[in-house]
Amino acid sequence: MPTIARAAVLYGVNQPLQIQDIELDDPGAGEVLLKTSASGVCHSDLHFMEGKWMYPLPAVLGHESAGVVVQIGDGVTNVKVGDRCVIAFVQSCGKCDRCITGRPNLCSDTQSQQRMDRLKINGAPSMQFAGMSAFADHQLVSATACVHVPDAVPMEVAALVGCSVMTGVGAVTNTVKLQVGQTVAVVGCGGVGLNIIQGAALAGASRIIAVDMLENKLAAAREFGATDTVDASKGNAVEQVQAMTGGGVDYAFEAIGLMKTAQQCFEMARRGGQAVIVGMLPMAEQLTIPNAGISFLGEKGIIGSLYGSTRQAYDMPWLMELYRQKRLKIDELISRRYTLDEINVAYDALKGGEVNRSVIVFN
Repeated sequence: MPTIARAAVLYGVNQPLQIQDIELDDPGAGEVLLKTSASGVCHSDLHFMEGKWMYPLPAVLGHESAGVVVQIGDGVTNVKVGDRCVIAFVQSCGKCDRCITGRPNLCSDTQSQQRMDRLKINGAPSMQFAGMSAFADHQLVSATACVHVPDAVPMEVAALVGCSVMTGVGAVTNTVKLQVGQTVAVVGCGGVGLNIIQGAALAGASRIIAVDMLENKLAAAREFGATDTVDASKGNAVEQVQAMTGGGVDYAFEAIGLMKTAQQCFEMARRGGQAVIVGMLPMAEQLTIPNAGISFLGEKGIIGSLYGSTRQAYDMPWLMELYRQKRLKIDELISRRYTLDEINVAYDALKGGEVNRSVIVFN
């Protein structure tokens, strides 16, 4: 018997999300049905809503969530009905060369993990966004995407571990493996940027320079561990970072998803340093590397970071443990809570730069 779920549906680019019922199939082999507890309002979904990235429409977006298992399919042994879980949005097969060498976020066979016709909108099959479609009060997901949430961790906190915390902290600890004493610049101090900042603080960075154009974002950056701030609305941000550091930082993290800021990050990196692209750069644009010949002779580099290079079954539990020990700020990350019916209001607040992170809370 299909599950009727309440969801926010995107019908067209730059159109408001519409709240309506959808259908989810019963879980098959290796699948789990969850009742959603909380879903984060992430900028990555906004890229699809604004057409900067493309996805078949209509669709139910959402990829940062936690929920309670209500039904399991054949062969599922890692979770049971009643378990509280955070859900990883990168699907992995567990068998390819990337998976078995500890890089499941780069799974070579991730497309085979996507359920193409298990969700129906107005009776027509629809792809599940990120294998989840988390802007709904129920989700059908792969069992391998489920990670247990300890009793001491609130579900809205666990939801943010599912994307912004994992993506930001993981970019520091997994992707570049920051060493004690190294220097960092973070361009963009939203939910992911703040987690890059606190990840760098946890890793022992000697200097963490936060760059943004909004004072409320820079104030939040200082709360999360930034040692210095640069207001990019006042003067050249690259020149300011270079002047503060005597030539640039070891790692400059781009956490917005703009070509301009990606280029700035490359320029902020010192000789032998790296620009780390964490944000989702627009698909239709190209990145220009300034003074490429001289820069590469100086061993400067540029690297991408997908989902904090996560190994979800290993990384997410220790992130939640750091939260339990009060060594990781996640409660402070949540600026506002909304109901599903208020999701368009939540995205207006995000676009206006009013929040660190908002969460859709389900009853």
